[in-house]
Formats: sequence, C-alpha cells, structure tokens
Amino acid sequence: MTIGLLGGSFNPAHEGHLHVTETALKRLKLDYVWWLVSPQNPLKPTAGMAPLGQRVAQAADRFEQHPRIVVVDIETALGTRYTIDTLTKLKRRFPQVHFVWLMGTDNLKQFRRWKRWADIARLVPIAVVMRPGSTLATLHAKPVQRFSCSRRDANALSHLARAEPPCLVVLDGRRSHANSTAIRARNAHDEALLRVIPA
Repeated sequence: MTIGLLGGSFNPAHEGHLHVTETALKRLKLDYVWWLVSPQNPLKPTAGMAPLGQRVAQAADRFEQHPRIVVVDIETALGTRYTIDTLTKLKRRFPQVHFVWLMGTDNLKQFRRWKRWADIARLVPIAVVMRPGSTLATLHAKPVQRFSCSRRDANALSHLARAEPPCLVVLDGRRSHANSTAIRARNAHDEALLRVIPA
C-alpha cells in the first residue's frame, strides 16, 4: 500500500490542501493520502490557532467524503510533535506501507527550519507540489540543492513511493491560490462586518 502524508495545522483546511492531495494521488498513483492535523506546529504561533478537535472536524466535514483522503490527528496518539518523530513511529508501526511526504512549495521554502529536515528526506521520499508565489523555492531551497541528484523524472513518478530515499520530486501543473492565512483574514473581516450591521 502507498500512502501520502500531508501534515499541517489545517487552520482551516482548504482547497489548496485538496489540490496538493489530488495532484499527488493522480501523479504518484497513491492509494490514500492522510491529512495529519498537527496539535501545534512548532514554527507557528498559538494565537489564532483553532482547537485541534475543531480543525480535525472541519477538515473531515469538508473533505473526507473524498474516498482516498483520511483526516487524522495521529500525532496525539503517537505522542509526537515533530515530523521526524512522527514519521519514525509511523514507519515502525506500519512496516508494509510505503509512505511519501507531501508538501507545497510554500512549505519547502522553510523546510530547512524543521527539526532534522535532512533526516526526514533520508527517511521517506518527498513530493513537492508547486504553489503560487513560491515557485522559485524549487531552485533556491536548501533541501532541493542538497538532494537535487535525487530528483526523479516524470516517468518514474508512479514508483516514487517505493523508491529508496532520499528522493525529491517537484510536481507542477494547475496551481491553487487558496491558503489558510487569507481564509482566516477574510473570515475575521466578515465577522467584524456582521458585528456592525444592525440586526
């Protein structure tokens, strides 16, 4: 079985997450994609972060009707906080599963700030989906420079999940402009308007 792992705050889950997921499912021939809803991203502030249960429920309500998306808060069950620890435990718990780490180019720009990011790249194959406003990340990001010799051509994509890491592929195509920050800002703006409109 092949499973893509898309981690994040999902605060809230949006069409950009779905775009990354569907691109990976189609191009990499994955069986499923698990959305790993993080209790708290160590690189993000807690201010403005919705409770974990609310984020999981919102993601599941909106997107889990997709037959190959599974929304989980598995880091709570595993007792992990960092991606490297989560991946290590998942590979140990599911030795027959071939995992691929998924991310957008917006996350690739700051991937080198992740705990033991190079070990993540050596643990599982990585697929990066192009996102608007961060296309140059595939040229300048340290992980791409470090593992550029491991990039696979498009013909090998369907075998990526079973490839020996490190391997990094960049998937291009239609791009989604949706992002959580803009959605939260728009929601806050709408709520502010509702408060001043007479009943």
